[in-house]
Parts: sequence; C-alpha cells; structure tokens
Amino acid sequence: MPKLSPEAIHAIVKEEFGSDAISDLDNSRTMPNFTVLDHSLWQPIAYFLRTDERLKFDYLACLSGVDYNDGTLGVVYNLESLAAHQHKIAVKLKCTKENNRVPSVAEIWRTAEWHEREAYDLIGIVFEGNPDLRRILCPEDWEGHPLRKDYKVQEYYHGIKVPY
Repeated sequence: MPKLSPEAIHAIVKEEFGSDAISDLDNSRTMPNFTVLDHSLWQPIAYFLRTDERLKFDYLACLSGVDYNDGTLGVVYNLESLAAHQHKIAVKLKCTKENNRVPSVAEIWRTAEWHEREAYDLIGIVFEGNPDLRRILCPEDWEGHPLRKDYKVQEYYHGIKVPY
C-alpha cells in the first residue's frame, strides 16, 4: 500500500466513525491533525488507526499533555506508520480542568503507558484504564501539576525550601 496523504487518512477515519466523531482536518501546522470529539470513541478509533491495513499506525512517536490556558487541557498523539506506509498524523483530545479524564491507549500502543504517566504527573490529565497511573517525575506527594499555566510552585517541600 502506498503512503497516504493526511486528507486520505482523515477521510478513512471519518468514513468509519462518522463526521460527529472527529473534527475537520487541520492542515495548517507542521503535523496535520484532527480532534476526536467523542471520547467514548477514542479507544476504537485508536485501535482502528493501528490495525486497519490502509493505515497501520504502529508507532506512537509522542504523547504530549497541553494546557491551552483557557480552562481546557489536551492530549496530542503523534502517530506514524513505520513498518507499512511511512505516513504520519497527529490526533488530539481535549477535556476541561474540572473533567480531566480521557481513555488510556496503553493497551493499543504499549509506550503510551509511560507517556500517559508523564502527562498525568505534569499536566494532571487522568488516563482511565492506564495500568499504572502514578507520578513518574514528581514525588507522589507533590502538590499540583507543574506544567499547568496556573501552577504555583510550592514554597517548601518536606521542610526544604524549593529553589525557584
């Protein structure tokens, strides 16, 4: 199978899951992307992206947590088809700071388990279904999530002044 364009990838996903499930393709950035609008479809969409013969996104290159500084958080999944097609796409999910939960894809791409832990630790997104969701960089009793835009560095940690 040939390498697919971002437009073709988007069309395949849209055909399979419907236009209410995903946003239009955003081709204005370095990595073309679309947003999954219905979180309940994220795991089936992710599985489809990995297993469909036309797509074969076998590599989760990066998973990044984002604070958009407007009350929303997001996750950006950079996917690549290394073995089969050499095409790439980014997929986004958004949530609010109050309802900061998204489904885990650790069972679909094993590397997601660690990436999800990092986004949980630093941004505060809860990945439902992650088999080991705990802090990975900060101590377990650290207060807050350091990469949130509204984060305030605690002055002391266990009686030790935090250097900032």
